[in-house]
Amino acid sequence: MSNSSYYRKEIIATDQAPKPIGPYSAAVKGGRFLFTAGQIGIDPRTGEIVEGGVEAETRQVMKNIRALLEAAGASFERVVKTTIFLRDMNDFAKVNAIYGEFFPAEAPARSTVQVAGLPKGAAVEIEVIALLPEDDSGY
Repeated sequence: MSNSSYYRKEIIATDQAPKPIGPYSAAVKGGRFLFTAGQIGIDPRTGEIVEGGVEAETRQVMKNIRALLEAAGASFERVVKTTIFLRDMNDFAKVNAIYGEFFPAEAPARSTVQVAGLPKGAAVEIEVIALLPEDDSGY
């Protein structure tokens, strides 16, 4: 494991996902993993939370995550862990139904927690960790 690129940190950004709303990166490659910041239902074109409630927000969150995964050369099939933050645990079934559309087989490990609040008054926030494809060096 002497390959220096294996230990390199690389910031991932795309105009297909919202720009960070604070001093953080939307996604970071570290070794063979991609770590995303928590994504909320922001439409990258407007910078605002999508309208339509928790279902619309969840769908937008998953689109934002897809854009970050693709920008890093990964996909939902390579996600190994997710964390879902809900403003209201009563939304669990609604979020779960949409989330499941993106992981039809071999779902990743997951934690779901209720929180007191989320940025911009969002109803849901999701972060993922994905395994990146091997590059030519074998890493």
